[in-house]
Amino acid sequence: MKPAYATDAERWLAVQNRDNSAAGHFVYAVRTTGIYCQPGCKSRLAKRENVSFFADPSAAEAAGFRACQRCAGASRRSDLIARACRLIEASDSAPNLDQLGLELCLSPFHLHRLFKAETGLTPKAYASAFRAQRLRDRLGDKTSSVTEAIYDAGYNSNSRFYESAGQRLGMLPKQYRAGGQGAIIHFALGQCSLGAILVAQSQRGICAILLGDDPEALLNDLQDQFPKAQLIGADPDFERLIAVIVGFVEQPALGLDLPLDVQGTAFQERVWQALREVPAGQRVSYSEIAERIGAPKAVRAVAQACAANRIAVAIPCHRVVRRDGDISGYRWGVERKRQLLDRETALS
Repeated sequence: MKPAYATDAERWLAVQNRDNSAAGHFVYAVRTTGIYCQPGCKSRLAKRENVSFFADPSAAEAAGFRACQRCAGASRRSDLIARACRLIEASDSAPNLDQLGLELCLSPFHLHRLFKAETGLTPKAYASAFRAQRLRDRLGDKTSSVTEAIYDAGYNSNSRFYESAGQRLGMLPKQYRAGGQGAIIHFALGQCSLGAILVAQSQRGICAILLGDDPEALLNDLQDQFPKAQLIGADPDFERLIAVIVGFVEQPALGLDLPLDVQGTAFQERVWQALREVPAGQRVSYSEIAERIGAPKAVRAVAQACAANRIAVAIPCHRVVRRDGDISGYRWGVERKRQLLDRETALS
């Protein structure tokens, strides 16, 4: 396989695009300033004839160039927040801002501001999402009790956990462990111009909007996610809800404001929230979403989060395209993505 950024032309294109995903592959140096930078540096773009490329910082320094302070500052901030994340993850219970600030030699206010800017979440929200993901992992281990899983995940009391169990899991932990046993999920199947559509709602909100060619395959997908839940179909009130969603698919200008039962990792939830803030008729690249959530190097992870989204149109991952505008990578098929974008573009 051809290595990434193997030619100067590819490297220069990455510099022009300020492509953060190229970090670690090379650095570029500017002869007129004597400074070398990372590909994603926000400094003013130099003229091509003044730019040369090096495999790494050591090679650039050996040639007499010095490091860009803007790049170095961004790197130090990223390293600092990465340390904060590791401290949160390693703690038996969520550390408060004072504790984190003491460990990192920062004031609580400054830490809170930096953390939010880098990750898109407050430290408290990050800790909450991380513990919820750890709990889902622990509940998958049938060798421990539910209570042990709760404490292992970092909750210091059963009562405090159960206050937010519905929000973090969409159901009680015993139900989650048992594949949704005892949980009630209403669903409805319908047809729209994109083919078959399935909408499902837990006690907390919409937990799935699935698109496809075969209604039975969509129902099997829902059953695989919650094999022991009580699935209730043919409910007249719920049938009206699917009519609202189908109406939005056909006419995006109608808008869609529904309570969602969103369950994912801390990173996925940041991506999905950023997607919900993209207006109809607009398209963004995976790298733009990565920038918005404060993780500019995580372009591939953003694409994976989009692929993991099970709530079509309400979490509009169809509005994310490649940097060159190419339409690709949609859980429910590229042609459906193209149709949704064409409709929204026509209305904008």
